[in-house]
Amino acid sequence: MLGLSKTRSELPEMLVFDILSKLPVKSLIRFKCVCKHWSSSFQTPLFITQHHHNHLRNNNLNFIFKHSLGDSSPDLCYFNLFPLYTEDGQSFSLKQNIRLPFFDDRWRFPEVYGPCNGIFCVESEDNLALWNPSTRQFKILPQSSVQRPPAADYTEFESVGFGYDSQTYDYKVVRFVSNNYKNDNETKQVDLYSLNGNSWKEISVPEVSALGNSWYDNHVNGIYYWAASGANDVGYSCILSFDMVNERFSTLSLPGFNGGGFLEYELLLLNFNGLLGAVTFSWETILKSIEIWVMSGSWTKLFIIESVPGIDMPLGFWKNGELFFENSDGELVLFDPSTRELKNLGIHTCCKESMSIIAYAESLVTFN
Repeated sequence: MLGLSKTRSELPEMLVFDILSKLPVKSLIRFKCVCKHWSSSFQTPLFITQHHHNHLRNNNLNFIFKHSLGDSSPDLCYFNLFPLYTEDGQSFSLKQNIRLPFFDDRWRFPEVYGPCNGIFCVESEDNLALWNPSTRQFKILPQSSVQRPPAADYTEFESVGFGYDSQTYDYKVVRFVSNNYKNDNETKQVDLYSLNGNSWKEISVPEVSALGNSWYDNHVNGIYYWAASGANDVGYSCILSFDMVNERFSTLSLPGFNGGGFLEYELLLLNFNGLLGAVTFSWETILKSIEIWVMSGSWTKLFIIESVPGIDMPLGFWKNGELFFENSDGELVLFDPSTRELKNLGIHTCCKESMSIIAYAESLVTFN
């Protein structure tokens, strides 16, 4: 009788983890129970980065939608967050709203900055937190220990920036502070938070003022960007940037549009396929002209959208190059620049110009 040989086939470990890095976060959290090696490997910077890049490369994006509920008056409406779902790319739906711990005051909805590697910075008045919607982890940041001028009457917290230092694997938050005095004077400070140290420090103040626009992905390759204004400027004068590695501010020129006051032009900055992108449009024109620019050594105009009746506010890009807009009736619409087709998605808001959409790829980043 011939003996039977039992063979065992094993996949190389590198291939196994390459396969695992393409799975959803929900599956990987479950697979942490397989063995200690898998559990610890899922938390290495290399695996976390590979997993996030795979989801970005495959365009596996999730969308969070913010809109107002309640009364149509801006003073009486309140806000909620919802996951924005689609099964076929044609029909869209909102499911259960997202609750943010520590930010549960519906009348003072927090600003959301990011995403940066799939996580967000959440701000409400003087409170800040980091949030990973994929793992549902939430970390409230400590109050800043930076000393304020003793003669200041009160302090206001202004623009925020949030990004990643790839050299030290550290997430950092930049916050601009205005110290106000009874004689109407003010002084500026800038605080910088490090997740690695879980602490704040004071850094130098730039010569221009950052004009915050949350709900857009302003972090590109370790640098955070703000539209900025000089001391005597009515509108935008430049773009302010902060390098998360060397912790320094710098400025760059605006794209080539006819800049004006805030009531005339709007400038939205965003991450456009790994490059700094800019969306410019006018508030004044009924048939708006919307320009899309990208920075690659210099500003290049990618395309222009002209004379589309009924659209108001650009909200961001869908997976295939289409753009989300809020229309003049407060409804969410999707615009295809190639066909100029405008599709109503059946989602509306009570208060005009209150919609926002954030796209992000899943992340395993933890705050421990």
